[in-house]
Amino acid sequence: MSQDRLYVVTNDQITPGRVRVGTVMIWASFALLVVIATWQVLGGYDLTYDFSNWRPTLYAYLFFVTCYCMALVVRHGEQGKRRLFIVPATIFVLSMVFIPLVFGLSIAFSDWNLSSVSGQQYNGFDNIRQMWQDDFYWNALTNMLWYTLAIIVEYVIAFGLALLLNSQIRARKFFRVAFLLPLMLSPVAVSWMVGKSMLEARFGPIARLARTLGIDNPSFFGDAETARAMIMIMDAWTFIPFMMIMLLAGLQSIPKDIQEAARVDGATPWQNFREVTFPLMLPVSITAIMIRIIFKLKLADIIINVTSGGPGGATDSVTSFIFREYRDRSNVGYGTMLAMVYLVFIVIGFTLFLKLAARWMRPKY
Repeated sequence: MSQDRLYVVTNDQITPGRVRVGTVMIWASFALLVVIATWQVLGGYDLTYDFSNWRPTLYAYLFFVTCYCMALVVRHGEQGKRRLFIVPATIFVLSMVFIPLVFGLSIAFSDWNLSSVSGQQYNGFDNIRQMWQDDFYWNALTNMLWYTLAIIVEYVIAFGLALLLNSQIRARKFFRVAFLLPLMLSPVAVSWMVGKSMLEARFGPIARLARTLGIDNPSFFGDAETARAMIMIMDAWTFIPFMMIMLLAGLQSIPKDIQEAARVDGATPWQNFREVTFPLMLPVSITAIMIRIIFKLKLADIIINVTSGGPGGATDSVTSFIFREYRDRSNVGYGTMLAMVYLVFIVIGFTLFLKLAARWMRPKY
């Protein structure tokens, strides 16, 4: 035998009728799921009959998944059985991403305050109109823009540290561990250790040092600009080591022969960095910046513990503002709408960032 028949998959004779049956199974079960889910969502707003729980939608979803798996085999035969192996991953994505997103949208278009006895009530676009007039939310978005732009400075510092630790200096291993220590701390610990202790205006050691130097009544969080800068510094101190270790790994993966060839050709250290090291580090740099942006967009714990968004919302991030909307005002509907709009901004921003990064990394020839 020229080949092992155990690994030979024959193509089934799939008739047009089988394809139509499989298509009908998928779309009919999906339509049933949409109808039942829509019925339950409207029932939550007292527009239709309200079921006691969400089990009908769960059963309809399981029925759709079953029909989808059967339809794969009906439409594609033996090849469909192979495709069944990716169904668990697909179900996981739908269950963990799509379904919560739809449920969140149902909450976003409602007036749902946990302190109210009326419960969840549909209010149309009232939350959007309230958001449009909410100066504190737009101020938090503006702050988030400044916090994100600060990543440029963090990247420069992290790149410099990575270059330093990649060179032949004494106690290099010690400094690698020492520079990683802030990353090992929780942001909550950093906020209490630095923001609440070291920067405390009355008894903090930095405030005492400032008074010794002749600065009267030093206040690090009383002024809006100063408080925002302190938040940026504490967050940068925590996460610069993360970018540094990624850039250091990228530097160590660059072949030494390339840099040595550039030196032989007469390139100065700056030319070597500009023409060889930095272009080769672009993929790692883009990855490090992108992951850092993801962490930055979730900035909340330092702000909540140190300033609670003050003074007057000057240091608020969108995440900390939404957190207070939930915790202090128990306004679930409005807070969810703010989170959904923030998600839209994140998707648009990341799409533009990836397109610019791809254009930047495109070869010039």
